[in-house]
Amino acid sequence: MLRYLPFLLVLALWIYAFIDCLNTPEEEVRGLPKVVWVIIILLFGEVLVGPVAWLVAGKVRHAPVGGATSAGSPRARQTEWVAPDDNPEFLKSLKDETARNEEKLLKDWEADLRRREDELKRRESGEEPTEG
Repeated sequence: MLRYLPFLLVLALWIYAFIDCLNTPEEEVRGLPKVVWVIIILLFGEVLVGPVAWLVAGKVRHAPVGGATSAGSPRARQTEWVAPDDNPEFLKSLKDETARNEEKLLKDWEADLRRREDELKRRESGEEPTEG
């Protein structure tokens, strides 16, 4: 089993580099056209030259999401994702929705209470309640 490990690692690296190259947008590919990188990865995959070359030189790498970015980089202009409980806009929308639901529930309760009071008044006055 251990003797197959190097072959499996080379195969995994080759497959990863190939799929990564195919999924990378054309504008993020450096040096050569994307088609040429695919050919290099396929032809030199067994000796690791193609996949390693792609991973080192073929793709523009970005800083981690939480890492520092320069002000002019495209990633710095993107809005940063925050957890819902840390997002004030999301929390405000929840409060608004909760207030709307509470208002509707209160109106329904008031309508139900009026209907019951009317029913009781009719019974006390001797009228038959009308089913509605």
